[in-house]
Amino acid sequence: MAKPKKKPVARKPAAAMSPRAAARTKIAKKDIKAVRPAPARVAKIVEGLRSLYPDVRCELDHQNAFQLIVATILSAQSTDVRINMVTPELFRRWPDAAALAGADQSELEQVIHSTGFFRNKAKNLLGMARRLVEHHDGEVPQTMVELLALPGVARKTANVVLGTAFGIPSGVVVDTHVMRLSNLLGLTQHKDPVKIEQDLQRILPREEWINFSHRLIWHGRRVCIANRPKCGSCPLPCPSRITV
Repeated sequence: MAKPKKKPVARKPAAAMSPRAAARTKIAKKDIKAVRPAPARVAKIVEGLRSLYPDVRCELDHQNAFQLIVATILSAQSTDVRINMVTPELFRRWPDAAALAGADQSELEQVIHSTGFFRNKAKNLLGMARRLVEHHDGEVPQTMVELLALPGVARKTANVVLGTAFGIPSGVVVDTHVMRLSNLLGLTQHKDPVKIEQDLQRILPREEWINFSHRLIWHGRRVCIANRPKCGSCPLPCPSRITV
C-alpha cells in the first residue's frame, strides 16, 4: 500500500528588515570597499601613528638578537609585561645560545613556568639554541629562511627579530593587536595573519614595515583597547566609527 504523502510544511514569511537594520547592511557593504584604501588615507594613518608614537620601540626588554628571539618565543599566548618579569633570571642563568643549549629542560621549565605553555616553550628554546650553536656559531641568523628553520620560530617571530634587532624590513609583524586594528581601520578584511601581512605589505611603504606594526601595537594597548576603545582620543580615520 502506498504511503500517504506528507503535507508540505508552511514556511513563515521572512520578517521585513527594519530601516535601521537595512542601513547597517549598507554600511557593512560600504566598509568592505575600505579593504582597498586610498593611498591618501593610508598615508594619514601612517602619519597619525607616527605623530602619536614618535619614539616607538619593541616592548620586550632585550640587549641583543639572542635575547630578543628568546623573549619573542616566550611571548606567545602571554604578555610583554610577564615576559619582562621572567627573562632577567633566564638570561642570568643562560646568557647566550651556548649556555642555553646545555640547559636542563626541567630547570628551564621552572624559570619560564608563568609564561604559559612552558613545556613546549622550553623544548623550542632548547632546540633553537642548539641549532644556533650547531649551524650558526651561536649567532642569530639574519635571513628569513634561516630563522624559520629554528624550532619555535614562525614568520611573526622572524619579522620581529629581523626588524627590531637588525633593522631589516622583511615583512610586517602581525600579532593580535595588528590583526584587530588592521580590520578596524579597513586595511584588510582577512583574519589569517599571513594574508593580513600581504595586504599591509601591498599598501605600506617598505620603510614603514618595521615601525608601523610597533605603533599599531602601542595604539591597541593605549587607545584602541579591545572592548573599551577611547575613540574620542583617536585621530585616525577609522571606518568602524560609522554609526546609524
